[in-house]
Amino acid sequence: MGVNETGMGNVGDKILKHHLTADKVPGTEDISTIAWSGDRGLTLVEMGPFGVIGAITPATNPSETVICNCIGMLAGGNTVVFNPHPNAKKTTIYTINMINEASIEAGGPDNIAVTVEAPTLDTSAIMMKHPSIHLLVATGGPGVVTAVLSSGKRAIGAGAGNPPVLVDETADIRKAAQDIVNGCTFDNNLPCIAEKEIVAVDSVADELMNYMISENGCYLASKEIQDKLVQTVFTPKGALNRKCVGRSAQTLLAMVGVNVGPEIRCIVFEGQKEHPLIAEELMMPILGMVRVKSFEEGVETAVWLEHGNRHSAHIHSKNVDHITTYARALDTAILVKNGPSYAALGFGGEGYCTFTIASRTGEGLTAAHSFTKSRRCTMSDSLCIR
Repeated sequence: MGVNETGMGNVGDKILKHHLTADKVPGTEDISTIAWSGDRGLTLVEMGPFGVIGAITPATNPSETVICNCIGMLAGGNTVVFNPHPNAKKTTIYTINMINEASIEAGGPDNIAVTVEAPTLDTSAIMMKHPSIHLLVATGGPGVVTAVLSSGKRAIGAGAGNPPVLVDETADIRKAAQDIVNGCTFDNNLPCIAEKEIVAVDSVADELMNYMISENGCYLASKEIQDKLVQTVFTPKGALNRKCVGRSAQTLLAMVGVNVGPEIRCIVFEGQKEHPLIAEELMMPILGMVRVKSFEEGVETAVWLEHGNRHSAHIHSKNVDHITTYARALDTAILVKNGPSYAALGFGGEGYCTFTIASRTGEGLTAAHSFTKSRRCTMSDSLCIR
């Protein structure tokens, strides 16, 4: 349903994302109480609800984000009003109806999550200004995150990223090629954590590219095809062409006159870091590779490409010192080492899942605890039974 409405992503990977959401998004177990007991009494710190949360959700992961947010927000004792992306309103309404039906079936109330029938920028503004809403959560691009941060209310902003993946001379190159392509092509590169560009040390760059092409379904784009892709995926004003976002490599190549089979999963090429298909976050299975002379140059290049979003970055290396240096330099909410990017979401990796990753406001991977506020209660000179 989401793919049909938005035209983005692929059905198989979205099914996997829904299973991941159901299995690995934590509920009330994520919320803990802290207690101090001593001669002067007992002090508790408990996490309480904000009340009604206003949430803005994207078209890239419409139902996944709504389900993920609902599990965490409801576990925190809140209710939620959604203002979804207009291009995903049908999917969002359907998902919210299912959540309310599940609540009623479990003995809970109706309308624990609600939305508007026709979401717009105006309805979003009304929601943000409403006096009954005390917490705003935005999952989307920089514009919507800036809007909630400018609202004057407590806000959690999960914005854009342009995650680089660095491959150094110590990496398992064959595995790196497989992991990078798998991560990049997952749901046609829609996840904000997905590999968006490669930075490869010169001594392994050719081998890495060969493995991606020969074993992992990658199409090597010539300079002519690169130029056509730039003209296609960007509008004349330099914005992303929304008709290209979340499309398969096969579809993107067809748009520039190249016919390939479904075995082609990703479009690859080598270029300078300033190349528009490398420097910009595309959310398409297009992977440009920047060749560098050394690991140190690779770190500098990766930092430049990440644009200070501090969202996600990845590295393939067996050198612990290199991994440590890279992690400190990028300073991102997510860092995946020697695996595909989606391992950070608990898919092929440990830990819980979320689709609201708040790098800009510092919460990182949000969960139920993120949607609560700390409340401290002290009983003086009593309730100590030691």
